[in-house]
Amino acid sequence: MAEPALEAARASGLVTEGAPLLVMLSGGADSVCLLDVALRLGADVSALHVNYGLRAESGQDEEHCRSLCERLGVELTVVQARLAAEGNVQAQARDARYAAAEQAACADYAAAHTASDQAETVLYRLAVSPGRRALTGMEPRRGRLVRPLLDATRADTRDYCRERGLPWREDLSNDDPRFARARVRNSLLAALLEVAPAAEGAVAETARQLREEGEVLDAVAAEALAGLGGGPVVELAALRQLPAATARLVLRALAGMPLDTTRVGEIMTLGEGGGTRSLDLGEGLRVVVEYGMLRFDRAGPPPEPVPASLPVPGTTRFGDWEVRAGPAGEVTVAVDGPLVVRAWRDGDRIHPVGLGGSKTLGDLFTDRKVPRELRRTLPVVVSGDDVVWVAGVAVDERFAAPDGAGGAVGLSASLSRP
Repeated sequence: MAEPALEAARASGLVTEGAPLLVMLSGGADSVCLLDVALRLGADVSALHVNYGLRAESGQDEEHCRSLCERLGVELTVVQARLAAEGNVQAQARDARYAAAEQAACADYAAAHTASDQAETVLYRLAVSPGRRALTGMEPRRGRLVRPLLDATRADTRDYCRERGLPWREDLSNDDPRFARARVRNSLLAALLEVAPAAEGAVAETARQLREEGEVLDAVAAEALAGLGGGPVVELAALRQLPAATARLVLRALAGMPLDTTRVGEIMTLGEGGGTRSLDLGEGLRVVVEYGMLRFDRAGPPPEPVPASLPVPGTTRFGDWEVRAGPAGEVTVAVDGPLVVRAWRDGDRIHPVGLGGSKTLGDLFTDRKVPRELRRTLPVVVSGDDVVWVAGVAVDERFAAPDGAGGAVGLSASLSRP
């Protein structure tokens, strides 16, 4: 008999035989299915259950997960999370769940999101947020988080559990009309399924294709942004020379959020009268044009990001930035030893290419008109105590290497707000 859930996980390539995988186990049919599927595919499986204590049945859910893992021979970690009474409880629960997984996992951790969840996500985002991101849905992989069941439906996971004799728990809050997600599931998506039984799969496949096409558009935006100096500050006059769609992609990359055409039009005309002009965009974000240079600011001074190791090759997050080291990049350097990405420190010096000497980063920032409020958030890549590269500002000539040089490493950075 065909097993769509098993085959979807196998085809995803996200469950590897012998590789450690932490399954986020709620006790529902989707996560129970994923746990068993991962075992059958040969992964080194462990499980995590987060008990929020929000429902009278929470203790029974935890006990069910303990019993299931004992039956399947899986090591289970249980975390007790207490959430604030105010605010978006579902968002708090999601954040607590992922934080617990990040701490507990030694490698990848898996969520049991299905094509049904993907369809709900796309429909919900389309209603509340304009732009391409609404239609791209959830990614199969984001960092260490993987979603092997995105091509299986909720009906598939239930069929799988029945065939395998695996009991599951039902969370009645999933049908609570107080939650927007429940209304999308039980009204909007249910209506689409009446129109076309394959609606979930069609929406999920559309999201997959748009994610792939989005990678091409992101590359176009990154190339255009690199041509403008790499950000986070760009010359507005040069931005205006780009095709409208490209300029919109660049602005969205800099802002880290979707921008509708009306907002883009307002931004592109900002500063026409000279001087300093700003525009509030909501959610604590504003755009500022100063000396003809455009930047995005968030309310209050931005926190200084935590230093992060940068593997070669590899990728790391540094605040709102994603920094990459690989065969190619915005700059090419020759380095010996490990790299670290950190914030600018008083006293840091760099030998900018072409200067013929050294300069403090503080002076260099002033020369390059980097706004003061952004200086502590820029990625500074260092080797030991030596500054190798300041993203979007300068590379140190002691490390600069020609493209294609043997052993050279390409460095690049892009704004990638979660």
